[in-house]
Amino acid sequence: MNPETPNPNRVLVIDDSEPIHKLIEARLRPEGLEVTCELDGERGIERAISEEPDLILLDVGLPDVDGFEVCRQLKEHPTTRDIPVIFLTGTTSTDSKVKGLDLGAVDYVTKPFDQVELRARVRAALRTKRLQDILEQQSFLDGLTGLWNRTYLDRRTESELTVARRYGRALTLVMVDIDHFKRLNDTYGHLFGDVVLQGIADALRAYARRSDIVTRYGGEEFAILLTNTSLKAGLFVAERLRSSIESRHFEAHDDVVTITASFGIVCTEDFEAERTPENLMRAADEALYASKDAGRNCIHVHGREGVISADQFGDITEGDES
Repeated sequence: MNPETPNPNRVLVIDDSEPIHKLIEARLRPEGLEVTCELDGERGIERAISEEPDLILLDVGLPDVDGFEVCRQLKEHPTTRDIPVIFLTGTTSTDSKVKGLDLGAVDYVTKPFDQVELRARVRAALRTKRLQDILEQQSFLDGLTGLWNRTYLDRRTESELTVARRYGRALTLVMVDIDHFKRLNDTYGHLFGDVVLQGIADALRAYARRSDIVTRYGGEEFAILLTNTSLKAGLFVAERLRSSIESRHFEAHDDVVTITASFGIVCTEDFEAERTPENLMRAADEALYASKDAGRNCIHVHGREGVISADQFGDITEGDES
């Protein structure tokens, strides 16, 4: 969802004909599009959820699960509901087109394809999608810090859990809370509090990895989603972030103020409860409050054995980041 990323638009073709796949790839290659293909609806749905393409070209006449049912499932899933769908059909039936449009498709292309028409309809759908993405991105940004907001975190956690389940990958969630933030506001004022929030956001953004999803959870709390990250690697990232926050200094009048933060971590590879966004958030929050109770400026982990200190994992300042 970053408009500055120069990646090509990705088109997923779901059609049971390999010659159709090759034909569409040949027709769209001059547009600079990345085209991937699936032969049946179920695999097409799975791929759409895991890869989140920019556009789906969907055959109406799929065997087993037809295109209408595939479209319905895509529009019901939170990860794929906003991906535009263009139906591919060999019929010109008005009833069929109306049914598809009512299900949420944005357009129809009739087989055999006219090369110019196919490209034009794909371009139009992608242009609309780009505008929607820009508007959506603005709604997902926190106005003060420029980080992703809670709504975006909720959405990404759900989609990343789906990917983690499918590919057997670990997903780690880190909760961060600025220590004694109310005292800072009371002592130095809310404007200084805003400066601190912005500074901590900059620290998290600068020291997080490129793949990490850094968000402002609310108030003085932040959350970081670490995709494809083991607990050991997550602890290493959290310690690096904790240290970077502690090393920052803020000037308030004639004072130099040092800020610290407390951390709570949960990883799906060490989590026995049902792996839902709500359960992960709750577990990470419990670990965070254990860090608060332990004196702040430290890290706790919620795992199979309950909530324990990161100190019990040995030296977490050295480790694999992946």
